[in-house]
This record gives sequence, C-alpha cells and structure tokens, in this order.
Amino acid sequence: MSYEILMQKLGFPNSERLRKILQHLMDEESAKVAATLPGSVDEVAEKLGMDKEKVRRILEELFAKGVVFPKDFKNREFFRFARDIIQLHDATLASQHMKDAEYAKLWKEFGEKEAHEVMGKVLSGTGIKVWRVIPAYNAIKDLPDVLPYENIKEMLKVQKKIAVVPCSCRNVTALAGDGCKYTDESTWHCIQVGRGAEYVIERGSGRELTVEEALKLIDEIEKDGLVHTWANTAKIVDPRVTVNCNCCSDCCEFFLSAKFANVPMTSLLEKSRYEAYVLEEKCKGCQTCIERCHFDAIELYKPKGSKKFKARVIAEKCFGCGVCVVGCEEGAIKMKVVRPPEFIPQ
Repeated sequence: MSYEILMQKLGFPNSERLRKILQHLMDEESAKVAATLPGSVDEVAEKLGMDKEKVRRILEELFAKGVVFPKDFKNREFFRFARDIIQLHDATLASQHMKDAEYAKLWKEFGEKEAHEVMGKVLSGTGIKVWRVIPAYNAIKDLPDVLPYENIKEMLKVQKKIAVVPCSCRNVTALAGDGCKYTDESTWHCIQVGRGAEYVIERGSGRELTVEEALKLIDEIEKDGLVHTWANTAKIVDPRVTVNCNCCSDCCEFFLSAKFANVPMTSLLEKSRYEAYVLEEKCKGCQTCIERCHFDAIELYKPKGSKKFKARVIAEKCFGCGVCVVGCEEGAIKMKVVRPPEFIPQ
C-alpha cells in the first residue's frame, strides 16, 4: 500500500515502471515511512509506532538518496517526500554517487514508455512557460543593452551560494544509453544556486563553487554547445530559483518531453530576446552551426549566383541560445535583439 500512496503523490498511480523505481530506491519499511510524510521524526515514529531512532536512520538514508527533503538541511527534523516526478528524477540521479546502471535503465524505460509523453502534454497544456533560454555569454558579451537577467555570468555573480552536480538527464544517457553526443559529465554541468546549492552541499551530492569557478564553467559549457536555461522571471535572486540547467537536445527532459508528446518546444520553453543571423560573406558552409543547433533552426542553402552553400537561420525556430555563435570560428553568425525587455516576466 505504501508504494501505491507514493505513486499517487507522483501522479502515476498505475505505473508498474514507477513502482520498480520506488522499489529499487527503498524497501517496504522505508516506503512506509516515506508515505507518512510530511512530518517530523517524532510525528512519523508516533504514527507508525516505530522506534524514533530507527525512523531517523531511515529518513537520513532517504535524504542521502534524494527521496525525501528536510525543511532545514542542517537540523534535519521535519521531512517531506519529493513534490513531483521531476524532483524525484533530478534529486536521485543528479549526484556524484550515482553509478547505478540498473537504476538509470529503469528511468530510461519509464521516461520513454510513459513519463516523457505525460509531462510534455501536461506542461504544454498549462499555457505557462516556467523556464526560458538564457543566451550564451560569449555570444552577446559585446552587444549593447544586455539586461542583467539575461547575462548568465552577472546572474551567477549575485548568488549567495553556488554549487554543481552531475546532470541527472545525462547520467541516465551515460549509464543506460549511448551517452550524450554534445558532452559528458566528467565535467559536471548542472549549476545549483541559493537553496539548491545549500541542499547539494549538505547532502554531498555535489560540490560548492566559487564565483570564479562558476564563471569558468560557463565558458566550458558554452564551448561544449549546451543551452543555458533559467526560471522564466526577471528576478535573479529568488528562493524559487534554485538551478541553472545547461541542456542538450538528446538527453534533456524538456526536449524528450516535447519529442515524445509530439508538442512544439515553444510550448514548454521560452525563447530568449535574441535571434541568430548569418553574415553571408563570412560563411564557409562548414555546417558546424547546424551540428551545434539543438532546435533545428539552421539550414544550408545556395544563394543566387553563388557556387557555395551558406548557412541560413530559420527565424521562427531560433531560440536565441547563441550556441551557434560561440562555435563559429569564422565569426559568421551573430546575435540581435528581436524582442523587447518586457518579454521577460517581471
């Protein structure tokens, strides 16, 4: 019964695949404790008629696994279960200790057979895009009038605490599939800020970064061709903003949810204010930009009177991530502002 309660809370009450994931994470006794949450150690022990220290030990083990979350990360007395399937996925898989290929395979199957399609339809159906693209710093650093909340380096500089963990999505791909074609997680890419950073540091799933280390990591992320994403708000420091995801189209939950639900990425993820364009006279048609673009927003064409193919940006598909700009050795692609400041919600 405990597993059923947890499956219901996660929104997949009849999923045998999710049941296998939960059973892999915890035995029946631990599931019984988790199903009793939210509550304090004392409250759970009283409800279940269990020894208080045993309950504490179980909750600490589940905290270390990323299954339950204490209200206070240091003085861990009051806990809750994962608020949704995304949090369970990210917390259990985004850890330096995650080496479990069997567990990753369970998530891969659950995602491909059930979760990605459901999440894509649910998120696209809300009409609200809670996440947006942040342009690559090295694609816009020399442009005028860049807003502080679209300059990823300035956004990180004002955070009270920064940490990094391995990407949960790429951990699945690396452990259960063929790996990511853009990068690997030997260098971790999932940046945590504020309370998110405090959580991974206290749990030991990641490590704290200095501001200088975070800014250097941004450069590495952009060279690899990953897309910066952030909560869709102009508020840079906000208790609800806990992560800067750096995404790829072959691993990321956003991309996979759109793919399996057959919904456009524009229904899940907001564009930046920028758009790429090509300086035709500099373009050598090398196709690097096409290989780096995660949104299929660049194509080759032969200009009238030209013997060579050139790159061309498909404006309606471009999310303004700047990945193509950073990767172009010829400097043939640039960024321009195409949306006003009020495009980003205040």
